[in-house]
Amino acid sequence: MNKGEQTKATILEAATNIASKEGLGGLSIGTLAKKLGLSKSGLFAHFGSKDALLMAVTEAASQRFIAVVIRPAFQEPAGRPRLERLFENWLDWSESREFPGGCPIMAATLELDDRPGPLRDYLLSQQRKWLGTIGQAAKIAIGMGHLAESSDSEQFAFEFNAIGFGYHFSNRFLREPHARQQARTAFQSLLARNSDTAKPPAPDQSNIACEKGNRKR
Repeated sequence: MNKGEQTKATILEAATNIASKEGLGGLSIGTLAKKLGLSKSGLFAHFGSKDALLMAVTEAASQRFIAVVIRPAFQEPAGRPRLERLFENWLDWSESREFPGGCPIMAATLELDDRPGPLRDYLLSQQRKWLGTIGQAAKIAIGMGHLAESSDSEQFAFEFNAIGFGYHFSNRFLREPHARQQARTAFQSLLARNSDTAKPPAPDQSNIACEKGNRKR
């Protein structure tokens, strides 16, 4: 990596940290230049415009998410182990000290939900790919018998994603100390509801005793 690439990587890291705390709207060229001890013209030399900088930050965060959350999960055996690793990796990502303000992608989805443009379009495509990744992992689990044949992979992906967003809210905003355990409990419930391994209700022992008594008579 040459000096120019190193400088760009340093800018992106600082910009992503600011965006995680202040949102994309709070990321300004002036603030970033001051933080890094660079001139505004120096920053523009690397990115050309604020819009280009915001896109680069969003792309960098998305690629980091893939590297930290998705790829390691897909090194696990297919089926339930992969789904469980994917979920745990996502919780780890949300807690990561790499982003002092929490997941920058999650923050951006809320910030850009009603702001059309290239940045929202890119983020939308990445979020659809994320849901597709969960859904595909669920389909494989269904095919392997780890989840019930009646399971709906799209619904599974929706609930998986909803639990993760709920965890982020409970952990980052409410500061709920049991947020991770609550998220795990919700996820295990999701797996159980989509499993064929649920035990049938135990027979009524009193009725069995009566039937035995009747036979003896």
